[in-house]
Amino acid sequence: MEYRILGKTGLKISRMGFGGIPIQRIDAEGTKPLIKQLLDAGVNYIDTARGYTVSEEYLGGALEGIRDKFVLATKSMARTKDAMAADIDISLNNLRTNYIDLYQVHNPNVAQLEQVISEGGALEALLEAREAGKIGHIGLTAHSLEVFEKALELDWVETIMFPYNIVETHGEALIKKAAEKNIGFIAMKPLAGGALENATLAMRFIGRNDDVTVVIPGMAAANEIEVNLAAMENTAPLTEEEQAAIEQIRKELGTQFCRRCNYCAPCTVGIAIPNVFLMQGYYNRYGLQDWAKARYGAMDVKASACIECGVCETRCPYELPIREMLKKAAQDFGE
Repeated sequence: MEYRILGKTGLKISRMGFGGIPIQRIDAEGTKPLIKQLLDAGVNYIDTARGYTVSEEYLGGALEGIRDKFVLATKSMARTKDAMAADIDISLNNLRTNYIDLYQVHNPNVAQLEQVISEGGALEALLEAREAGKIGHIGLTAHSLEVFEKALELDWVETIMFPYNIVETHGEALIKKAAEKNIGFIAMKPLAGGALENATLAMRFIGRNDDVTVVIPGMAAANEIEVNLAAMENTAPLTEEEQAAIEQIRKELGTQFCRRCNYCAPCTVGIAIPNVFLMQGYYNRYGLQDWAKARYGAMDVKASACIECGVCETRCPYELPIREMLKKAAQDFGE
């Protein structure tokens, strides 16, 4: 396992970490063997969030007795001092620990970032928690280039998390700038929220960028850990075949696609928006029309139910034209 220093934090972490979103799909007992597998493989960086429902709790149970073997990161969408202070204490309780190595401001937009750093903002609680020893370091996660760029100029930001993968390379210049400023860079969405099927190629691509400190694929099964580890440990240059495959993926997928972050939810009329687009992807890209149609047909609310209120689009961090995309999905599936 290759290890890196996480920017200004000075923490020594594995080049591949563990993203804690998918364990929401399993259970507390199922999380324990995964964490043991990570420990045995030398993976020592774990990322979760207050917003990932049961993720912190599952990880807290799995880390009992081995907490000191891991660098633990979580995050909160709180923007005020009081709300952030409360979330930090909840995280400590959920994770069954008396300190968290890295606590991050979770995906603020520009206006929310101003609120975070203003008087009575979340930053005050983070600084007080660090002084009290509850947290070790402070970072920020973002989905927009504007927030990423602003974060690079904030002296309290020790790490930045941002999407980076085969089809989302728009942050590369800022990723390089982060490395130059000794700000740890955490690559999220390595499989573009599940849009990239070839995990080995996806991880190999990220591993070739030396400015990436750590990549955190979400994993909920032993074989996923094995595949991702093997890809990251293969340090050979990308072959001509791999380069060609990357270009083909970019041609097919483009940039206007759903990453299944679910920030668009809840839909006013109950459409499971990410699931609609997931099935549409299977229908159009992978030759699984019958399979995708059957699963789309089982959905309680179809894409055609959209009333075009646009609320989902105000929440989407990727500024996707969701209403038009839903129309296309309804057209593809015929309902």
